[in-house]
Amino acid sequence: MKKLLRLLLLVASPAASPAWAQTSPLDGEWRGRSNGGACNAPLDYQLSIDTGIVDGTASDATARGPVPNLKKSAPPAPTPGLWQIHGVAKGGSFSLLTTASVKSEDRRSGKLSVAVQGASLVVTEQGGCGRAATLTKN
Repeated sequence: MKKLLRLLLLVASPAASPAWAQTSPLDGEWRGRSNGGACNAPLDYQLSIDTGIVDGTASDATARGPVPNLKKSAPPAPTPGLWQIHGVAKGGSFSLLTTASVKSEDRRSGKLSVAVQGASLVVTEQGGCGRAATLTKN
């Protein structure tokens, strides 16, 4: 969606760059893997930062859906294996919002704290499993 919007803006006025489309030193693709935290389930992070707008995912390769239910009772909610991440990168530290990609009434969301440390981003989960990851720019 961001790419389509940017393309439309470029086509509309190819000579002028919008004042709000300032590039950020954090712009680019960021990747890394977290520790397992209290849940013992590491996440693989992939973040894209473009003009300060953050969009990305965190995935858990060990997450599994519900197992066959032999007792004929309601199945347990699936474990979130994919998290959507979004927010705005500002300065040396900022927060991001996360939402679990699950089909369930059990809506899960959370927050991440991000701190810039040299050439890397340190992402820390607030609450939940308390995982931490160091992301590097690709």
